[in-house]
Amino acid sequence: MADRAPLPDGALGIGWRPEICGVIAELDGLGFAEVIAESLPVRRRLLGRSEVAIPAELTALIDRGVAVVPHGISLSLGGAEPVDEHRIEHLARCAEALGAPLVSEHVAFVRAGGIEAGHLLPVPRSKASLDVLARNISRTQSALDVPLAVENIAALFDWPDDEYTESEFLAELVDRTGVYLLIDIANVYANARNRTRDPLDELRRLPPDRVAYCHVAGGHESGGHYHDTHTDPIPAEVLTLVTEFTARHPVPLMLERDGNYPPAPELLAELDVIAAAAHRPPITDRAHLART
Repeated sequence: MADRAPLPDGALGIGWRPEICGVIAELDGLGFAEVIAESLPVRRRLLGRSEVAIPAELTALIDRGVAVVPHGISLSLGGAEPVDEHRIEHLARCAEALGAPLVSEHVAFVRAGGIEAGHLLPVPRSKASLDVLARNISRTQSALDVPLAVENIAALFDWPDDEYTESEFLAELVDRTGVYLLIDIANVYANARNRTRDPLDELRRLPPDRVAYCHVAGGHESGGHYHDTHTDPIPAEVLTLVTEFTARHPVPLMLERDGNYPPAPELLAELDVIAAAAHRPPITDRAHLART
């Protein structure tokens, strides 16, 4: 695996989605964007190997010098079965086509026994799961030319054979594999709140030098639990965690929205509040956007 630098400290980014690509195109100070790897289709060629088709709007961002990170959702790194080679190959081709500085996936499984769950499912935080994850991560890393970062997911339940807290589990995974972490701060908040733990303590126990970047997203309370939805505004508690964590570690931050996209002014305001929480300048030029 080549030793390419991840995203620069202090960068602010957004999850690229076709529904909001016009707004994203107008962000002059955008540090990076993240695109779902599985949303990038493969174009078959008559001669030679197939290639990943990159939307023109993403190409325009890359031409402006914006780093674009492919974000996988289907590798099933936490599954007991070996990671599918074709899925790893697609992630590698996405990275190559985008000129990406790194790729990311999830600490989760999405299939078992040939059955697709259609959702990111939590792995038991056990020694056996660490063995499986380490094996699948190492296999994936060996096929990539850029670093891999793995993301913590939100889960409403714990497995009965858990042996570690979430932060202990992730730290041990880093020790075993050298993998980078993509920390979803909203997921840390959701998991800690639903288990009456201190989310800031969980964040502080992570190895900060291996955090490649962070997701920041919204959610809501329902049925006595906090649900990380990615379709609601970011709560004040998550923004407080952003402030506390970035005060010591100026990691790249990214707004993640996966539906129920608000009007452009509200979306831009969410980017601004993330920047403000991290004591960084806003990346939205309101005067410029008003003229376009």
